[in-house]
Amino acid sequence: MPVFDQPIATEFWDQGKIHQDGTVQPNNLTPSQMTAVRLIAPRGVHGLIVEEVGRPSPGAEEVVVQVHAAALTRDELDWPVDRLPAIPSYEVSGNIAEIGPGVTGFEVGDAVYGLTGFERDGVAAEFAVIPADRLADKPTSLSHVEASSIPLPGLSAMQGLFDHGRLDAGGRVLIHGGGGGVGAFAVQLAKIRGAYVIATATGSRVRAAAQLGADEVIDHQTLDFTGIEPVDVVFDTVGGQRLLRSPVVVVPGGRIVSVAESPPPGLGDEESVESVFFIVEPNADQLGELSRLADAGDLRVLVDSTFPLDRAQDAFDRLQSGDAVGKVVLAVHD
Repeated sequence: MPVFDQPIATEFWDQGKIHQDGTVQPNNLTPSQMTAVRLIAPRGVHGLIVEEVGRPSPGAEEVVVQVHAAALTRDELDWPVDRLPAIPSYEVSGNIAEIGPGVTGFEVGDAVYGLTGFERDGVAAEFAVIPADRLADKPTSLSHVEASSIPLPGLSAMQGLFDHGRLDAGGRVLIHGGGGGVGAFAVQLAKIRGAYVIATATGSRVRAAAQLGADEVIDHQTLDFTGIEPVDVVFDTVGGQRLLRSPVVVVPGGRIVSVAESPPPGLGDEESVESVFFIVEPNADQLGELSRLADAGDLRVLVDSTFPLDRAQDAFDRLQSGDAVGKVVLAVHD
């Protein structure tokens, strides 16, 4: 096991691969190679390098996607050491470059987007192998950068509100973190479903939640959300005290759903309130529905900033600053 007690050479970012004798191998890649971002040590952004790796080939029911854009999520650099080295990012938009055995419904050149599995390497690279059943047609009205910003937060919001929260038209929902990545989609999808939406947020995200259609927005740093009229569903994207204080605003038989953390034992006992923690799952059918909503103009996508592959450290710094409103995206191919 190598010891990572020295700074990672910054020359990796601009010149190519550095050999032990100090010479530099330029990044003149052959067709069997590609450039990828990899986390090689459990050191957060300081464990990231950009390097030349082998271009992957598809297995059965897989495709190779030429990556145009790869969106980032904050906790992707928290992997245990036994998973390293690993390529980050699980949200992709690009074009199919190669098709493996058994794949139907796609052709080489198709523009697709999706959420690949968390158990495998991600997509912050020029090419990525992805199971075909985790992809859907990219929204035609959106750029690749915009499309890559949908899968994880869009699916999280859809599954949290409707699969786990069972929110119906006319229902009332409280969304914690309504101006954040998942919360922004949750506000819009709940409104599309015909629900009355109350959101908690702070700072610039208060305005963002209002612009996205929330009927009420509560700045949780200055106002107490527990005084609202009861809701059928609480959808929590932030955890902490907001989650702990949520049962008092839920009607008997209502539901608290969190993507941030497991509700503590006993949270849902009072007045028969159900409580659920879940991890988002890839779902091509739901991606197709999100694509249709985007093309109909019903779904707004928030992109905070874009960075090239060789500035992956800067991209994660921006993401982890807490100031980003919308997704931070690596723009790979034009």
